[in-house]
Amino acid sequence: MTGRIVGPLVAAMMTLAGAGAGAQEMKIERVMRGLDTPWALDFMPGGGFLVTERGGKLTLVKDGVAQRVGGVPEVYDSGQGGLLDVMVPRDFAQSREVFLSFAKPQGGGAGTALGKGRLSDDGKALDGFEVIFEMEPGSSGGRHFGSRIVEGADGYIYLTIGERGDRPAAQDLSRENGSVVRIARDGSVPDDNPFVDQEGAQPEIWSYGHRNPQGATLDGQGRLWVVEHGARGGDELNLIEKGANYGWPVISYGLHYSGAKIGEGTAKEGMKQPVHYWDPSIAPSGLMIYSGKAFPEWKGQVFVGSLRFDMISRLSADGRTELERIETPETSRVRDVREAPDGSIWFMSVGQGAVFRMVPK
Repeated sequence: MTGRIVGPLVAAMMTLAGAGAGAQEMKIERVMRGLDTPWALDFMPGGGFLVTERGGKLTLVKDGVAQRVGGVPEVYDSGQGGLLDVMVPRDFAQSREVFLSFAKPQGGGAGTALGKGRLSDDGKALDGFEVIFEMEPGSSGGRHFGSRIVEGADGYIYLTIGERGDRPAAQDLSRENGSVVRIARDGSVPDDNPFVDQEGAQPEIWSYGHRNPQGATLDGQGRLWVVEHGARGGDELNLIEKGANYGWPVISYGLHYSGAKIGEGTAKEGMKQPVHYWDPSIAPSGLMIYSGKAFPEWKGQVFVGSLRFDMISRLSADGRTELERIETPETSRVRDVREAPDGSIWFMSVGQGAVFRMVPK
């Protein structure tokens, strides 16, 4: 598919983000429309951006023209599975590599996988796409794939993986369910990963005890942050530490959907506490920590998309306090939140099948 489905930019709404500290006047513009279950976007150096749709489409948008990109892997398009995150590394201008996470078919089920390919000079295909990691073993069912990709300050790749609905597996180091993994760009395991020498452990694991981490980003200090879904309540914002256990399903601030208690309570020695949690659940998705480039008063603050409450949650720079819920007609099931090179704040609405951006009024 090639077509002009973006631009000119449409000023969809003007609003005053006025509640709480750091009020900012801004307007929301529609950048792209006509998407079927959009999942992620990332920016290209020199302009343009890439967009994934869960059904398996990767689209390059440049100069107002959208072009379908070929060479995308086969995906397990069921439930929450499909083509998920996209990441353009810092050295793209030299390597032309693009990384994708996706639900990979595995026998009778599927598992979270990560691969990369080289974007052709004309932008029409990912050449030589190869899978550099896949969780093992995968499992049946279409939920909790995680799948956010972050290029760390150390140059390694961090990938979030959900527990695939298998709660005990999140505490089992012999499985990658419910973990953040860390690998080199060729798929090899760094020697300083925390469990690389532990017998029976998966050496890619960086942290574990996660339920379904669907947002991840770096802060200005290069630290990795993750947001993850709880059950009934207990959605979490976590600062990720090497080798740390984040507790699922032993501790949680939520309940099972049946109303039953989860695990042993809200705290246990040796298990990390969230920096912030939401109760009731907001169903967190994309995560961004803002530079302050276009909205100076928001510098360092945390932005989290909500799939449940149709808003973007704005938190303090330490992540502990929710300052505001940005709610507009455009924030319908927000899947991804990103900062563009010019400091504008972009977000992806599943409900509207569109990409929007916030700019100063």
